Amino acid sequence: MSAERRLTELGLELPPSPKPMGNYVPWRIGGGLLFLSGVGPRRADGSSITGLVGADLDVQQGYEAARLCGINLLANMRGALGSLDRVDTILKVLGMVRAVPDFGHQPEVINGCTDLFVEVFGDSGRPARSAVGLASLPRGIAVEIEAVVLLKSAP
Repeated sequence: MSAERRLTELGLELPPSPKPMGNYVPWRIGGGLLFLSGVGPRRADGSSITGLVGADLDVQQGYEAARLCGINLLANMRGALGSLDRVDTILKVLGMVRAVPDFGHQPEVINGCTDLFVEVFGDSGRPARSAVGLASLPRGIAVEIEAVVLLKSAP
C-alpha cells in the first residue's frame, strides 16, 4: 500500500516542514539516500514539548514527544521528495532523549517515532536505531530525532 494512502487512512495530516532553528538545512540527498537533520517535538503552532523525561514528563509523554518528532520527520521527507511514496526504507534513526541521569527507558520513548514509521511504511519503516539519553537538548526540548532514508530508484 502507498505510504501516502496509509497516512490518510491513519487520519494523519502532516504540518508544513519545520523551519531550521540554526545554520543548517533540514535534509540532504546524496547517493540514493535522504539524510534528515534532527527535529524536535515542535507542534504546528510553533510550540514544543519541553522538559526532562523522568521528572517533568513520564515515559508515555516522552513517547508522544517522539511521535511528534516522527511526524515532523515525515513532513521533511515529503518536503524533500514531494511524496512519501518515494521512500524505500527507513535505514537508521538516532533518537536523543533529554532525561534525568538514572532514566533508562530511552528505547520505549523513541518507539513513539519508530512505531509511527512502521504504521506508515510497514516493515520498511523499521530502522536500525540508537536511543540515547542526554543532559540537555536545544531550547529544553524533550526529544530530538534524526534519520537516514533509502530512496526508491527511479523507474
